[in-house]
Amino acid sequence: MAALLEEIRGCRACAGQLPHEPRPVVRVAPQTRLLICGQAPGRRVHESGLPFDDSSGERLRDWMGVDRAAFYGRAEIGVAAMAFCFPGTDPKGGDYPPPPRCAALWREQLLAKLPNVELTLLVGGHAQAWALGGARSMTETVRDWRALAPAVLPLPHPSWRNTSWLRRHPWFEAEVVPELRRSVAAILQS
Repeated sequence: MAALLEEIRGCRACAGQLPHEPRPVVRVAPQTRLLICGQAPGRRVHESGLPFDDSSGERLRDWMGVDRAAFYGRAEIGVAAMAFCFPGTDPKGGDYPPPPRCAALWREQLLAKLPNVELTLLVGGHAQAWALGGARSMTETVRDWRALAPAVLPLPHPSWRNTSWLRRHPWFEAEVVPELRRSVAAILQS
């Protein structure tokens, strides 16, 4: 695991294709039991090197029912996005989608080193599309969360950009968030 993580963190496969120097961000351990698969790091995460070290992370931790210390301090919680580097900001708003090259290079190798994962959170439509395939919308995938449980739980991206989505879909916080908190608590207590 250590050698693979060192190789991932040293990856420069997308150098010249990104608007900045690549800085892969991944945080997993052999003890990881809860794997958070987001889309790609944002600008702030790129700068800090900590996954979900932004307002999206605050919302995600709230949904999970964990504080910052547990999120970063418990080896049972791992974060490995579809792409490990910040893809850059789209002038139209938001970040560019994660480049598929990263997942193709690293995903299979990394998942093979994580045999203890009990629950995978698929955060955002890009992560869901990559992991689950198909052409379903993020809303349809999250609405059908029970079909994927208990091994996978799809979530909307916790970005502030999805605040209106959350208002339009109150069932998410009424049904999915309590299940997420229960599952996270069970993993961290056992």
